[in-house]
Amino acid sequence: MFHRTDRLLLRPVWKEDWQAIYGGIADEGVVRNLARAPWPYRVEDAQAFVELPRDPMSPRFLITRAANAQLIGCIGIDRTGDGVELGYWIGRPYWGQGFATEAGRAVIEIARMLGHDELVASHFLDNPASGSVLTKLGFAPTGAIAMRHSCGRGEEAPTAEYRLSLGQDSAFSGPAASSQAA
Repeated sequence: MFHRTDRLLLRPVWKEDWQAIYGGIADEGVVRNLARAPWPYRVEDAQAFVELPRDPMSPRFLITRAANAQLIGCIGIDRTGDGVELGYWIGRPYWGQGFATEAGRAVIEIARMLGHDELVASHFLDNPASGSVLTKLGFAPTGAIAMRHSCGRGEEAPTAEYRLSLGQDSAFSGPAASSQAA
């Protein structure tokens, strides 16, 4: 599945992408904000990531610039014990430019098209920028603070939990309405 927004092309992860992924995520400042990526992030980790099985109900995408296919980050949804979870990372050179929000809106549309009723997400408390992205996407804080293991930190850290209803009455009508799935 591909999805196009004004500035971005979200596309599947291919085996050949391991080098670009490694170049974007092998940054301690990026990995420390993630639960599943280890630090140090090694070539073998990128190679293993591109080999992960694909689930059509839990797609993951590379976030690339529509104009030149330059890798910005990765985003996707995954079934977890808490529901269907939105997760993403953005390479450091692209922080603060609205790419996470734009890609997030697209993935929310995709989740809705796939028939998911709700998404969950969280962010480590020392990463408030991610909380801002989730709020812009319409996620509501649950009020729960949970300890979550971070492979990148090598320990548990507190996270703020969020939920987003994808029911018909909560349809997003903002800028993502101009994006297209293919």
